[in-house]
Amino acid sequence: MKLSQRYAIVMACSVLLLAVTAISCRKHKMDDMGMSEKNIDYPAAYVVNGESSTVSVINLTTNTVTETIELMSAGGSMAMWPHHASLFNIFDVNRISIGVPGVDLSAGHSGNMGDMKGKVIVLDGRKGTIIKDMEVPVMNHNAAFSPNGKEIWTSQMEMKGKVLVYDAQTYALKNTINVGMEPAEVTFSADGTRAYVANGGDNTLSVIDPATKAVIKTIPVGANPVGAWVGYDGKMYLDNEDGKSISVIDVASNAVVQTIPLGFMPGSAAHNAARKELWVTDPENGKVHYWTWDAAGNQWIHGGIFTTGAGAHAVAFTNDGNVAYVTNQLAASVSVINISDHSKIKDVAVGKKPNGIVIKQ
Repeated sequence: MKLSQRYAIVMACSVLLLAVTAISCRKHKMDDMGMSEKNIDYPAAYVVNGESSTVSVINLTTNTVTETIELMSAGGSMAMWPHHASLFNIFDVNRISIGVPGVDLSAGHSGNMGDMKGKVIVLDGRKGTIIKDMEVPVMNHNAAFSPNGKEIWTSQMEMKGKVLVYDAQTYALKNTINVGMEPAEVTFSADGTRAYVANGGDNTLSVIDPATKAVIKTIPVGANPVGAWVGYDGKMYLDNEDGKSISVIDVASNAVVQTIPLGFMPGSAAHNAARKELWVTDPENGKVHYWTWDAAGNQWIHGGIFTTGAGAHAVAFTNDGNVAYVTNQLAASVSVINISDHSKIKDVAVGKKPNGIVIKQ
C-alpha cells in the first residue's frame, strides 16, 4: 500500500472518530442539561425550583421525586429564577409554560429591575424536554396558556404595563394589551371567558376578554395585588401582598364581593371546589390558613391553620380534591397534605426555592 493511501485511510478514520466523539459528547452534554427524553407517563406534580433552575417531577402515586429537568438552553445558559408554571394537558398534548423573571421573588413580588428581560420556557411534560426558550423584552412573573391552549400570555412588569400574547405553536407575537402599572400574574377564569392581570403598581385588576383582547374593566383592589387565582365557584381570589388581604372577585359582575383580612402577607390562594375550602399560604410563618364557605352568610369564614414548611408559597390540589401539594420556598420541600383532616402526609425534598407547581393526572 502506498504511503499516500495509508495517509488517506488514517485521515478518514480520524475524521470518523472525531465525528463519533462529537456526537457522543453532544449526547452527554444534552443528558447533563436534562434534555434527554424521559417517559413521564404517570400522574405527576411539576415543581419549579427558582434557585436551582430546575423542575422536580413528583410521582403522585409514590410521592417521590422521579425526574429532575434542568432548565438550560441549547446554548448552555441556565434560566435565571424560573417562577410560576401553567399546564395545558389534553389527550397526548402535555405542555408546561414557565415564566422566568430573572430575579428572586421569594421575599415578595413588588418592584421591577429596570431593563431586566424575562423569558418564557415551554416544556414537553411527558418527555421532559425544552420545546421553546424565548426571551421577552421585560421581566415577567408567569406565562399562562389560554384555556384552549392556542396562546401563551405573559405580563411585562414595567410602569406602563403590558401583556404579550404569543401563538403557542409558532411563538409569534399576536397581540400587545395595555394594562395597569407593573403587572404581575396573568390568569384565566375557570370558564375561560375572562383573563385577569394583577397590577401591583396601581393596585388594580385588569379584566380582559380573551377573544377580543380588549380590557373590559379595571377594578380597584388591595395594595400590591399579585395574582387572581382561579375559583371553581364563579369567583377569582386575588392576593394583595401589602394589603394583607384577599379580594374575592365575582366573574359575572366584575366586582369585589368580599375582602378577607389576613393579618399576614399572602403567598398565594387556592380554591378547593370539592371540599369548599379556600387556602391561603403564609410564607413568613410556614403555614397555610383555610376558610370554609358559610352558605347562610354568603361569605368565607376562617376555618383553621396548619403548618407546612418555611416559605409556604403555592398550592396544587389533585383532581378529586383529597390531596394537596404545597411548595415551601425556604425549606426546599413540598408538603403533601391530607385534606380531610389537614394533616401532613410527608415532606418531599426538591430543589432550592421551589415556587410554582402544576399537577398532571
